[in-house]
Amino acid sequence: MSSRIGRLRRAAILAVVGLGLGAGLSSAEEPPVQKQYIPLLTYRVGAYASSGIPIWAGIIDYFTYLNEAEGGINGVKLFWDECETEWGVEKGVECYERVKGGKDGSPVPILWPHSDPIGKALTEKAAADKIPLVTLNYGRTEAVDGRVFPYSFPVVLSFYSEASTAINFIAQKVGGKDKLKGLKIATVYHDSPYGKETQPALDLLAKTYGFENIQIPVAHPGNDQSAQWGRIRQLKPDWVFLRGWGVMTPVAVKTAAKTGFPVDHIIGGIWSSSEEDVRPAGAVGKGYLAITTYPAGADFPIHDKIRRFVIDTGKSNLQDKKSFGSVYYNSGIVDAIILTEAIRTAQGKFGHRAINGEEARWGLEHLDITDQRIDEIGATGLQPTLELSLSDHEGGGIARVIQWDGAKWSTVSDWIQADRDLLRPLILERAAAYAREKGITPRSDADSTN
Repeated sequence: MSSRIGRLRRAAILAVVGLGLGAGLSSAEEPPVQKQYIPLLTYRVGAYASSGIPIWAGIIDYFTYLNEAEGGINGVKLFWDECETEWGVEKGVECYERVKGGKDGSPVPILWPHSDPIGKALTEKAAADKIPLVTLNYGRTEAVDGRVFPYSFPVVLSFYSEASTAINFIAQKVGGKDKLKGLKIATVYHDSPYGKETQPALDLLAKTYGFENIQIPVAHPGNDQSAQWGRIRQLKPDWVFLRGWGVMTPVAVKTAAKTGFPVDHIIGGIWSSSEEDVRPAGAVGKGYLAITTYPAGADFPIHDKIRRFVIDTGKSNLQDKKSFGSVYYNSGIVDAIILTEAIRTAQGKFGHRAINGEEARWGLEHLDITDQRIDEIGATGLQPTLELSLSDHEGGGIARVIQWDGAKWSTVSDWIQADRDLLRPLILERAAAYAREKGITPRSDADSTN
């Protein structure tokens, strides 16, 4: 009897060991995911499609280049799909819910809302799901304070910095910041939360430098601006800061010309700085100025690489080859560089595999795109350096000014630095108010290693 029990015990032990070995073998046979899913929230239809289509082309062409020429990011290839939002909040949130779980075994590392209202609507959802929202040159200004907004990244140029660089450019043109005193500067803005975003910054800048701050709203979509530019004719401002979007910008330029306001004293904001914004204005657009962080042009080394591996091989996403090197196409390239470099940074800590949102947040908060790295990519002059941290989710605060010569954009300034130290207390105040409202305990610098 005892020998039989012994045999049964030995058999049971061997069975358990066998199961363990089998499980280990099964696990060893399952390689880590070697592809990274990037969902794209796009708007190829609707009022802003003409702006969006070249952006997606720049993003997708850069992804394709990385896959074709470099085998992805450290051997991890990228794959993507699109979800149509029409730039609207309801569809944007639906798309987010559809894609947030990842695809084919790959989690979502980072999500681009590509819409200011969608980005604001997703702030709390994305934080709860631990998926970083990257909003290049738009998004919640207070999210610059990453202690309160760990999963929102308004990278490179917040709306406050956009306003400040416009004012600093005017200061350069008139001979210094002391010469701003007594000037009249009018902001013609899209009458929406996006358009109103720069008002607190401009109030502070006007108080600091002594210029008169005039605010003139334009109702969406901005097809008729005769009343607004009639008011400008009466007020006679020295400069106009145009914060438009879509059809509002060319209508503003044409209406300004009709009322006799000099177009070369209009400075468009970051979303009024594309070819799509000035071509419809025709000849009267010549001389128009705008702020950008991604100048136009296809003569950067990265364009040669994309041309060789993507354009010439018939793998481009471009619908109109004339958009190759346009402002919005280049913005897509810069978007893609920032996202992929954040993933690359995260891989340095977590391994060469698909990265999840929490790991990508760490990668973003430790992102340091230096001049040397920009040169290696082939984007020198196309994008500024970018260093992010837990307490600074913007990182740049610099922009350049471009001018339309009737056929193309020319860069007419060096990188202009925003008055970030002056604006920082405003940002912290807004972030603290949000934290109180939502019951958020801000993170400390000690959390940056986590």
